[in-house]
Amino acid sequence: MTDTDAERNPMIMSLFRKKTATEPVYAVYNSIVAQSRRPVLYAQWGVPDTVTGRFDMISLHMALLFRRLRNGPDGSREFSQSVFDLFFKDMDRSLREMGVSDLGVPKKIQKMGNIFFGLLAAMNDAMDRNDADALASVLARNVFDGQDTPELRALADYVFACDAELATQPIDAITAGSVRFEATA
Repeated sequence: MTDTDAERNPMIMSLFRKKTATEPVYAVYNSIVAQSRRPVLYAQWGVPDTVTGRFDMISLHMALLFRRLRNGPDGSREFSQSVFDLFFKDMDRSLREMGVSDLGVPKKIQKMGNIFFGLLAAMNDAMDRNDADALASVLARNVFDGQDTPELRALADYVFACDAELATQPIDAITAGSVRFEATA
């Protein structure tokens, strides 16, 4: 990785630092994974039920979390970094379990990091402008291989709803390990 890569993706460089995740970090990451596995995403909204589709859904929920924490106090940035580190350690472990060679893992992790940061930037841009069409375009590119599927608008509506729900949750509660992506009934 070049110095410019490190400057563009400082979170990727953190993978080389030793840090242990705290209980709240694990709790939030586990919530992200659980939300990303919800059958509605795959069965009703057409997200491909593949390794890539599941990575896309974890990335999507991670991006939503990062949106919520991006303007929080300094501790929220460290918390985001710790969740990010845990995410990519989990991806590393998963790749190795799937049989990716030791030499192939770093390349795949780099590619996954670039995909994640591209999704995060594009989602932030579309959602900051409250542009449903732009968000649908982002989701089409990142989740549906560029196809405009009938389920695409339902997924975009879900993303806006999750973002609104996260906005109601105190940052202190999230960094203490409690996060919800959907409003409770």
